Amino acid sequence: MRRILTALLATFLLIPAGTAVADPGKPKREHGNGPERNEEASLVQEQVSAFSADRAAPAPLRRDRGYPRKTTLPIPPENPGDAAIKLGLTPYHAVAGKLNAIQALGDRVSAEIVGRSAGGRDLYLVTVTAPESAAEDWKQELGRRLIEEGHKPPRGYKAPVYVNSSIHGNEFEGVDAALRVIEELATSTAPDVVQMLKTTRLHFNVVANPDGRIVNTRANGNGFDLNRDMITVSQPEARVMRQIMIDTQPVAMIDLHGYVNGTLVEPTTPPHGANYEYDLFITNTWANGLNLESSINGLGYKPEPDGVLPVEIPFRDYVDGWDDWPPIFTPQYAPFHGAVIAQTIEVPLQVNNAAYTSLPVEELRRRSRINTDIHAAAIRGTYQHVGKNGAKLVADQVEWFRRGAAGEPSKVVPLGIVPGFGPEDVYNTTYPRAYVIPASGPAAARLVDFLVANDVRVGKALLPFRSGGSTHPAGTYVVDMRQPKRGLANVILERGADISPRVEAMYDISGWSHSLLWGAPVTPVTERLRVVAAPVAAASPTGHVPSGGGALALKVADGKDVQAVNDLIGRGVAVTWAGDGSAVVPASARAAAREVADRYGVRFTRAGTAGEGPVLTPVRITAAASADELFTLRELGFRVTPVNTALLNAGYDWSTTDVLYVSSGLSYAALNPAARAALDAYLASGGVVTRGNTGAAFNAAAGLLAATHVAGNPDGNGVVRMASGEHSFVYSPRWFTDLGPGVKAEQSYATDGPLVSGHWRATSAGAGGPEAARGQAAVISGRDERGAAVVVFGTEPLFRNHPKGLFAQVAGALYWTSVTSGQTVTR
Repeated sequence: MRRILTALLATFLLIPAGTAVADPGKPKREHGNGPERNEEASLVQEQVSAFSADRAAPAPLRRDRGYPRKTTLPIPPENPGDAAIKLGLTPYHAVAGKLNAIQALGDRVSAEIVGRSAGGRDLYLVTVTAPESAAEDWKQELGRRLIEEGHKPPRGYKAPVYVNSSIHGNEFEGVDAALRVIEELATSTAPDVVQMLKTTRLHFNVVANPDGRIVNTRANGNGFDLNRDMITVSQPEARVMRQIMIDTQPVAMIDLHGYVNGTLVEPTTPPHGANYEYDLFITNTWANGLNLESSINGLGYKPEPDGVLPVEIPFRDYVDGWDDWPPIFTPQYAPFHGAVIAQTIEVPLQVNNAAYTSLPVEELRRRSRINTDIHAAAIRGTYQHVGKNGAKLVADQVEWFRRGAAGEPSKVVPLGIVPGFGPEDVYNTTYPRAYVIPASGPAAARLVDFLVANDVRVGKALLPFRSGGSTHPAGTYVVDMRQPKRGLANVILERGADISPRVEAMYDISGWSHSLLWGAPVTPVTERLRVVAAPVAAASPTGHVPSGGGALALKVADGKDVQAVNDLIGRGVAVTWAGDGSAVVPASARAAAREVADRYGVRFTRAGTAGEGPVLTPVRITAAASADELFTLRELGFRVTPVNTALLNAGYDWSTTDVLYVSSGLSYAALNPAARAALDAYLASGGVVTRGNTGAAFNAAAGLLAATHVAGNPDGNGVVRMASGEHSFVYSPRWFTDLGPGVKAEQSYATDGPLVSGHWRATSAGAGGPEAARGQAAVISGRDERGAAVVVFGTEPLFRNHPKGLFAQVAGALYWTSVTSGQTVTR
């Protein structure tokens, strides 16, 4: 009882900032203020304070809820065009009705709406468990919070399991498998099921991506692959998944996918995420992997006549190429919230893409039935494993969080901890003592709010403090790395690692860094840090307009600045574009400036001059671009019309275009004569911004900027250092040589080796590596003789809406090309 009361005080009370908190893991000395005094207790407060106290106050424990919580879900309109119907599967419009009917079968199933998709469709969370009183529900939440603090939960705590279905819309069968298992559990009288539901809670995100599933696309309604969004969380569906994991704190999660034959069951190949407590993760995920292999193979499906190969476990059966390095995937994000089992399940028989249109309906439905059986077996196998091993899994989850809160070093996993675990599997990191984030503007506020939204604890200094020879003012943000979710804090804030020498091939990106790519200055602190701080629930407002009169200037250095400028332009404010990348607002628009400063958190300064540059008008963009770029450009406030080669060949009115943006789906060479003539006429007055291979090819074919385009290794990606000391991101990196007259290198790769973190090697022929890019131009600009102002990016400044600190580069290119094109070219 004393332990629980102590933990409750630590969890639910805020110890006043500045209170000295002794490390409970060290013996106290009995001496007073002499040299024998406990070192930790002698500090004013070492780094924010003990994080059991220094955090935003948690929501009060509710005492008025229990299970079941029967909600009558609204039924969407029937959609006969739902792609699942052809496969004999449940269409989205029928899911809510099925869940309503299942809820009526007994007292174990509760369904609720937990958000909406990008297309506005309801997202359903279903909880299956034995009935609980409000007091038992309260006790469960208490246990969750105790576990997060590294304490054992009270007796009777139920081990949570999270099942994520069809995050890729055209990987259909997870939805039907989830519905089948939910219905089974609703009424089963099998003794093992009855007992399991007394010790386990199952949480189902039944249709994680309804937009994509309805129309047979991998992506959601905004064109995003949701299983690449978990470290950016740009999409509403990803935000829902994140919140489910925070709220339920599952010990096990499985993500239902397709299609790999034989059925793929993780754990993964190297490289392994260095911010996990990997010994806890690999032992449990490996055990469940073997368990699922037995469950799935036990269904009896064979290569002949079913076409089903035996289960594959990448950790055991692959060399590389199916890794858990980036936290962009849902099962690779879940461990940061305590999932000591987290697995992707890829069922074997393809029914999407070409198979969907070419195979007979009977064959598609046969395949879908088998795939549904396999996913259902994976769900059953997982809950059975948790039912038998729940106490160990919860204890390992406690240990995971305890290590973080205690600030223990990254644990080196012993070789052979599971069969086949060798030196190639060992990845570790060195955690700093803390990260310091100056309260410098909207970029810092965005990063702090992102950390808090991910359940990372952030403190705000109440008094000035020193670290690393510098003095930081009150208001500076501090992220103590002695906290339960330090792995997530570090994976967000660290620079990352260059893993090119260790791994031959990667499945997806290998480098990311919010500290280097999100625009906010972030400093790791390795020494002891004394600071008096208070917990942060949200970043402080950052908007500012100087008092007095006169024109105002806004340095366009962040996406929030771009949004503010576009907002002002949209209001009809005569914003002028200065040569230094600033927008100047006339004194007459100070009231509007104050409004956008409050809305976007931007900081205006007094302008040295007023209105001397060209006036900005709403930039109308015609964009042949990827979905993530279209999304980001619109998010920034630009007017965007998507096009491709076919649309231009059908005839296009260029009179409504200020800038043509080209990165995907447009080939100058493939334009018919009329379309090419219309485009050439546009180039006499309009601007052009391009990105990537398609953009570089368009620049060359249209005869815009004179430069030689060099493509690096197409598999290369990561965070790169530029000659200016800034950082950028590359994916299939490229650069430009032999710049012609008037062509300027706006950004160049660093001469001392550009790659900071990621995976970028030379090709097998020895070309295209980071050494070849040293000092080369990565972004170029100039004027075409016809009149067009042009910027060509060899970097990826809008990639998946992630590198938010780079968005202003693209906006600056759009503003410059829009106001410069059509002017007389002088060479």
